[in-house]
Amino acid sequence: MSGKTIVQTDNGVEGLQAFLAHVAERHPDRSRVVFLCIGTDRSTGDSFGPLVGTKLEERGWQHVFGTLKQPCDAKRFAEALEQSAERENAVIIAVDACLGKPLSVGKYITAEGPLTPGQATGARLPAVGDYSIAGVVNVSSHKPYMTLQTTSLYTVMQMAETVAELVDQAWKQASG
Repeated sequence: MSGKTIVQTDNGVEGLQAFLAHVAERHPDRSRVVFLCIGTDRSTGDSFGPLVGTKLEERGWQHVFGTLKQPCDAKRFAEALEQSAERENAVIIAVDACLGKPLSVGKYITAEGPLTPGQATGARLPAVGDYSIAGVVNVSSHKPYMTLQTTSLYTVMQMAETVAELVDQAWKQASG
């Protein structure tokens, strides 16, 4: 990607919808869109990415890496990154959970540019994505693993459903 990364924080549903509409307008061909949904099914908070991936697959999106069945966790991240990069002219949208300020919980951080997975837990993974969506699933703390483990499943599931629904809406509007 060329140019400066544009990051929008504290996006509610309207901000996320506008972001996805922008991406869909620029890249209306669904067959070129690859979702890299990062996280694990073994932690409530960190299941945001795999939940989004599962919901996108259920809606018929073909190029999804990271689902509840096959999470894109730290162990599978390099493999998923390699496979997604093999898709010619692919547009990669990275999705991951993050921790944030109390008033940001339930909102999204979107960027025209990559996200760096695992920052809250100290994981050292490379930045990924032409576009990115980070779901703020809980409040930052000095014990990020514990915070992710005790995150509300209801909140994470609602956020994942919202992302999947808005992705579908954005590409349906862009194509027609």
